[in-house]
Amino acid sequence: MNFRVLVCALCCFFGIGAQAIEPFLVKDIRVEGIQRIEAGTVFSYLPVRVGDELDNERSAVAIKALYATGFFSDVRLERDGDLLIVTVQERPAIGAITINGSKEFKADELKESLKQIGLAESRIYDKSLLDKAEKELKRQYLSRGRYAAEVNATVTPLERNRVAIALNIDEGEVARIRGINVIGNQAYKEKKLLDLFTLTTPGFFTWFSKNDQYSKQKLSGDFENLRSFYFNQGYLEFNIDSTQVQISPDKQNIYITVNIAEGPKYKVSDVKVAGNLTLPEPEIRKMISVQPGEFFSREELTASTKRIGDALANDGYSFSNVNAAPEVDKEKKTVAFTFQIDPGRRVYVRRINITGNVKTRDEVIRREMRQMEGGWLSAEKVNRSRDRVDKLGFFSAVTIETPAVSGTNDQVDVNVNVVERSTGSIQVGAGYSDIDKLVLQGSVSQSNVFGTGNQVSAQINSGRTNRAYVLSYTNPYYTVDGVSRGFDLYHRINDTTELDNIDHYKIKTTGAGVRYGIPITEIDTVNFGLAYEQSRISLVSDSPQRYLDYVNEFGENNSTIKADIGWARDTRNSFFYPTKGNYQRIYGEFGLPGGDLNYYRLNYQHQWFIPISNAFTLLLNGEAGYGGGYRNSRELPFFKNFYAGGVSSVRGFATSSLGPKDNDDRALGGDRRIVGGVEVFFPLPGVKDEKSVRLSVFADAGNVYGKEEKFDLGELRYSTGIALSWFSPIGPLKLSYGIPLKRKPEDKIERFQFLLGTVF
Repeated sequence: MNFRVLVCALCCFFGIGAQAIEPFLVKDIRVEGIQRIEAGTVFSYLPVRVGDELDNERSAVAIKALYATGFFSDVRLERDGDLLIVTVQERPAIGAITINGSKEFKADELKESLKQIGLAESRIYDKSLLDKAEKELKRQYLSRGRYAAEVNATVTPLERNRVAIALNIDEGEVARIRGINVIGNQAYKEKKLLDLFTLTTPGFFTWFSKNDQYSKQKLSGDFENLRSFYFNQGYLEFNIDSTQVQISPDKQNIYITVNIAEGPKYKVSDVKVAGNLTLPEPEIRKMISVQPGEFFSREELTASTKRIGDALANDGYSFSNVNAAPEVDKEKKTVAFTFQIDPGRRVYVRRINITGNVKTRDEVIRREMRQMEGGWLSAEKVNRSRDRVDKLGFFSAVTIETPAVSGTNDQVDVNVNVVERSTGSIQVGAGYSDIDKLVLQGSVSQSNVFGTGNQVSAQINSGRTNRAYVLSYTNPYYTVDGVSRGFDLYHRINDTTELDNIDHYKIKTTGAGVRYGIPITEIDTVNFGLAYEQSRISLVSDSPQRYLDYVNEFGENNSTIKADIGWARDTRNSFFYPTKGNYQRIYGEFGLPGGDLNYYRLNYQHQWFIPISNAFTLLLNGEAGYGGGYRNSRELPFFKNFYAGGVSSVRGFATSSLGPKDNDDRALGGDRRIVGGVEVFFPLPGVKDEKSVRLSVFADAGNVYGKEEKFDLGELRYSTGIALSWFSPIGPLKLSYGIPLKRKPEDKIERFQFLLGTVF
């Protein structure tokens, strides 16, 4: 085949109407047909220069190179003497893209996805990319259960060789699951098996969960739940034989049929342990919950291997392999397991590296680490270190990685990365009711002074009832063993004379004190403190008689030597947003002999954080308080009484409004208090960062009892509502709306309450 025939074939292949060119020396080049593209751009891609000899072969190469740019729909090479004429026809550019009819997705999101595949304004129009875009958009709608969705594109020519693309979308109705059938089940009823499915038929909450819309991923998860259920009940040979997913002709209804084979139920005949046992065999057997004579359970088998692996990891064997090998006897319907244990090599920590801390000193983080350099790697100690650093409250995120040290097979580094949050805050609290209107309180604090971990705070409360001016300083590591020491200087004014829901009195208290916290274990701390206070009581004409009697007996001015002692146990996994663990605290306040007031106040609190799922956390909270007097004090001083109601106790009721009241329905407080609550936290729908904002639904209960009153649980007040917690860019924000469920006519209601902080 000669060059002339080859050039003609190439011209036909690329859609070019060009004639063969006799070889000649190019003395000049001219470009024709360009509109938007600069001639220099054409020259940069053209593999022919002035002074080159052009023949049929080089002509074909030049045409191919210009086509490869994607800029042109037609390319011709012509000769006029010694002049090479390059004639091109530009592909149109995309002048505008409009999306019509999209409600399921935002138009900007769809445009961004189109841009990812090369379809965007100002880019060269390519019909193949448009076809690809149509298919991609339809796939997106199919993933949302809109099987009737249609996507049609129209292309309209514009001036200056441009086109406008319009994507017209008919989303159609969402296809709903109208039926799920399980066939082949004998041991369990179909309803029990369908309760294991996330997918379901339309119901009251499916408008929110969208679990009535078919999803291949969700169905796969449901199948795994079904398998796990049967495997955990001993059905070792359970199998899902087939699945049919049918859609109605109008593409609105979906029907799912699952065919299963249960098989026989197996019992465990024997359990053996083999391999390199670095741990004593009796200790390993205690970790195995699969026992001979019991029905097989995959859940227990998995849990057993995990416990053994975790124990080895805590002993430095981070790369251990624990495998439970089965021996099945189909005739006897039994299975025996041999736990093969390969501990692997023991791994040591070479170095602990800390990154991300701009303000916080390394030592503040290192003193919380329970994994030490030079020691063997312990998964438990690494996790405990992460939790302790997180509970400092200085960081929005704490991650720990353990990469292997290059060139070794038994060393790793522990890399701690933190993301610092603002630790200085101006906090404002507010409550609103028809009686008290708006009440404000605030504080200024810095919990990480100069990155040392020390805390300084100044509290200012401007409420109508409570005004406080408090200056505090705390060093959490006064000693290297973690003993903390703090100092407090305060002046408090409790003035109820302008309120209608609390009996009227006014007391000014000025004091100073020192406090210590001593860690007993990793999770237990004992606190004690000593302070000296001077108080002055002022009564008004409508103060109750019991207040007058108290002042007549003890006088208006009192001095108190106050002692505080307490114990706390904290196993929560986070300071701001715990999802598991519990918090217990016993606290006692005593007016010691040597002062004018001898009294005691005891309080106990217990919180349980229980993970329900990856997204939902259950909080159970209970509090009880009891107080009284001794020696020269017959009862608890009235200004030390317990109160309940408000954002920190029983939401939906006005602050400090529950309990005994006088003839004017004003709260007197009491010497006994009980408060409890149930709260479920979950992410705010549509918010990806679930650690910064959470919703919750709650149910609160509580009341206060006076000295003359009988402790009666029937007198408890109840409320329910919804709350939001958000660590916003301007600081922590808490909102709650409470609805009283059990109330009496004299109770004061405060439905909406919030707490707002501003970081600096």
